[in-house]
Amino acid sequence: MRMQAAIMFEQGKPRPYAQSHALEIETVELEGPGPGEVLIEVAAAGLCHSDLSAIEGIRPRPLPVVIGHEGAGIVRECGEGVTDLKPGDHVITVFVASCGTCRYCVRGRSNICPAGNAARAAGTLMSGAKRISRLNGEKINHGSGLSLFAQYGVMARRSMVKIDKSIPLEDAAIFGCAVMTGAGAVLNTAKMQAGDVIAVVGLGGVGMNALFAAVAGGAERIIAVDANPEKLGLARQWGATDAFLATEADVVEQIRAATDGGVDTVVETAGNIKAMELAYAITARGGRVVSAGLPAQGANFSYMHSGLVSDEKSILGSYMGSCVAERDIPRFLGLYQRGKLPVGSLKSGFLPLAEINAGFDRLSDGTVLRQVLRPNM
Repeated sequence: MRMQAAIMFEQGKPRPYAQSHALEIETVELEGPGPGEVLIEVAAAGLCHSDLSAIEGIRPRPLPVVIGHEGAGIVRECGEGVTDLKPGDHVITVFVASCGTCRYCVRGRSNICPAGNAARAAGTLMSGAKRISRLNGEKINHGSGLSLFAQYGVMARRSMVKIDKSIPLEDAAIFGCAVMTGAGAVLNTAKMQAGDVIAVVGLGGVGMNALFAAVAGGAERIIAVDANPEKLGLARQWGATDAFLATEADVVEQIRAATDGGVDTVVETAGNIKAMELAYAITARGGRVVSAGLPAQGANFSYMHSGLVSDEKSILGSYMGSCVAERDIPRFLGLYQRGKLPVGSLKSGFLPLAEINAGFDRLSDGTVLRQVLRPNM
């Protein structure tokens, strides 16, 4: 079938992207689903900082590629062997497909499945196939096995979770990355308990979902840290008890003084080394830093090792919120349906494929939380 897709041919194009056309809209060919694969109509896809990092060239991708890794859609066709889905079903996509049988998958760590990550790095589906082609026959790589910046997508069955049709797909899309990564970092990786004191450094879509999860989980005190005063104001509206401007020269001293020597659990979601350094500096003795933000490849975070030992601090990575998608997406959707995860309030507007580059300009400016692409609008 033919469809419209946003293709990235080159990374690192200059801003504004609306002029440099970081993503180029083309008509492409999409093959039908192979065995174990599903064709979906993409109803909604979030514009995420991970996509922006790919556009900036901070995180290399095989080119050309259709990116887009956070979304929801409607099943239109199932490949051979897919018997638990049918056309018309609604699904949330998952940006790390998993094999289900390796030592990581069987231990409940499917988010770091080597087979899924190898396919992601190669720009293929789990089967090794590439289902998107330009009209001249040139194969296009798949971004995260999903390629959601397009009208339709073919992906592995294990790259999606079926959801109830009553959930608006524009809200459901945000669960595919921002909710899993942010809420999962708090509830899964940090294992926050009611009454804990927690800080969130970086208040983008992922950070705000970490904040929501801390509120839902009953944190006694929630410290919000960001360089944008407007986001700090929103964080206070949504449950933060304290807010600190990251650009203040003495912000570390301010936070440590306000928390009697530091915070027990700090979740870093900004994806840069300065944010990670701040997060580590405000962590109390015996506390832990959970990093869910992805910096540039090759970026290094350093610490004084003797202090790590004598202060008994912990540094934990959190990829996809340490989530098992089939387990955690329904759990998080339950919180959403009870009003505990108000992800709909994060939406900063909708846009068609033709405006996707302008959307990434706004995201780069830091003026939005979650813009939602409707590629078929």
